[in-house]
Amino acid sequence: MKQLRSLTELLDYAKEVGPLKVSVACAEDAEVLEAVEEARKAGIAEAILVGNGEAIASVASKLGIDLSNYEVVDERGGEAAAALVAVEQVSSGRAHILMKGMVKTANFLKAVLNKEKGLRTGSLLSHVYIHDVEGYDRIFFITDPAFNMYPDLPAKVSIVENVVKVAHSFGISCPKVAALAAVEVVNPDMPPTLDAAALVQMNRRGQIKGCVIDGPLALDNAVSEEAARHKGIVSDVAGHADILMVPDIEAGNMMAKAIIYFAKGKTAGLVVGAKAPIVLTSRSDSAETKLLSIASAVAMAAFGKK
Repeated sequence: MKQLRSLTELLDYAKEVGPLKVSVACAEDAEVLEAVEEARKAGIAEAILVGNGEAIASVASKLGIDLSNYEVVDERGGEAAAALVAVEQVSSGRAHILMKGMVKTANFLKAVLNKEKGLRTGSLLSHVYIHDVEGYDRIFFITDPAFNMYPDLPAKVSIVENVVKVAHSFGISCPKVAALAAVEVVNPDMPPTLDAAALVQMNRRGQIKGCVIDGPLALDNAVSEEAARHKGIVSDVAGHADILMVPDIEAGNMMAKAIIYFAKGKTAGLVVGAKAPIVLTSRSDSAETKLLSIASAVAMAAFGKK
């Protein structure tokens, strides 16, 4: 497949490889139902709606959504039970993607990690924000802005491996990973720079495959050729990064939200590291972001089936 360079191209690609099936945990959520309906109309995804059937019907009726287009699994044992049933639809192979509805994140993840019916792989779960920023010729993948708070080096290795799989599913055969820090030199007093240097060496020695890593790099050196040239940085990654690997949740969360609120562009988000892509959106996310998140999951699931 060709490299997807915008989230508009992603939507077109998801239509080509879709529709794939999404299992929605606690689907009695208006915003999520609207996103799922948009994805269905676009030919990107179909859905299994798990939760209180009466509540799902009530919300769908208010939105003008015809439930005859969906399979509804009526589970009234509470949100934890509904989440587990939704997860089981994916682990059994009946659905390709899991999506969070009106369920507490803790209950949702407990179902995902269930030893018998869950989606464990032995890998770390991590979050990826996918940004299409006006003025750039490529998509940026930011990780981890939401799940792992202060990852140590082994966790960062897993986070990189997870996001590289996402980039591969977007047609980027060898994504360029910038291990970010506040500076571009190794400083023993700044632990993120030590981790970045270790990731680079592990990549060079074949311990982290499918990508090229450089770091530590400050953000400007990662995305701007001019800034990298000014600092005298000679690197395949500097100025050309696809993946922005942040040192901790604060840096990642602020960066991702700064892009959303200060820049023009489009955004999607996924949880990866499980047996299937997981769409876990926020209520503050726009309808477009929810649709693009489903499309991202479809792209990744389709790539995984090859």
